[in-house]
Amino acid sequence: MKESGVFSFLKVSMYGDNISIGKLSISTQAMYNFIWIIIKVIFILIVMYLIVKLGNKIINRYVSRQKDFKISLNDKRAKTIGAILKSVLRYSVYFFGIFTIITVISPKAGVTGLTFAGIGGVAVGLGSQSIIKDIINGFFILFEDQFSVGDYISIDDKSGIVESMELRVTKIRDFNGDLHIIPNGLISKVTNHSKGSIRITVDVEISYDENIQKVIEIMTQLCEDFAKENSSITQAPTVQGITNIKDNRVTIRVAGKAKAMTQWDMEMKLRREIGETLKKENIKTPYLVIKNLKGE
Repeated sequence: MKESGVFSFLKVSMYGDNISIGKLSISTQAMYNFIWIIIKVIFILIVMYLIVKLGNKIINRYVSRQKDFKISLNDKRAKTIGAILKSVLRYSVYFFGIFTIITVISPKAGVTGLTFAGIGGVAVGLGSQSIIKDIINGFFILFEDQFSVGDYISIDDKSGIVESMELRVTKIRDFNGDLHIIPNGLISKVTNHSKGSIRITVDVEISYDENIQKVIEIMTQLCEDFAKENSSITQAPTVQGITNIKDNRVTIRVAGKAKAMTQWDMEMKLRREIGETLKKENIKTPYLVIKNLKGE
């Protein structure tokens, strides 16, 4: 009975020092060498993975414990340096790992090393302008402390929280959850919204019929208590005065300052407490009056 083409192609046989798979003949020594190379490559990949994992763990431990040292950095700057160190570690491990794998795969390691170095030199030469610019600009950002991990910044038309700062790129996540990856070489103008205290403003509308002076006194006392109860407030809110009078309403503005990244919470909390206090004191707020004029 004649074998089908498929089974004939998959037929494996051994004779002497050769292994035959269909029409393909491979020596057992070549097969052993191939399997040994695969094992070496897998071992190198595992070592690369373990080095990156162990290195990241050591860096994280340093970042978390550095505040106990005599000379320490603030948490944000320490996290930024930690992210840079992780990036340097990762690029270094990948480079030497790939170099080692290529050396293992080729039987002529010396020629491979020179060839790989030559290819690497050409690649660096072609991309050196942007890569070097990214790295140098990244170090300037770090040493000038333009921003750190956790800061709320704006770069051109992108705004968000700095999630990571690496050797070549900066990653910021906006409030929609989108992650923006920006090469450091393209960062020319940065607005850092996390430096110093941030202004908080609450506009309160009351009925025109209310005693405005009484309302201002109530809100002034509330602002003093609010500043004492909230450690995020850096400058106690004060009643700035009347900012608008329109129709049947009067707008009174309250303004103060809070720590960076807490301004939204402080504004909402202050607005809620003002509303509750005015309601408790029976202060009327403006409402829409609709008159239905029925013709005779």
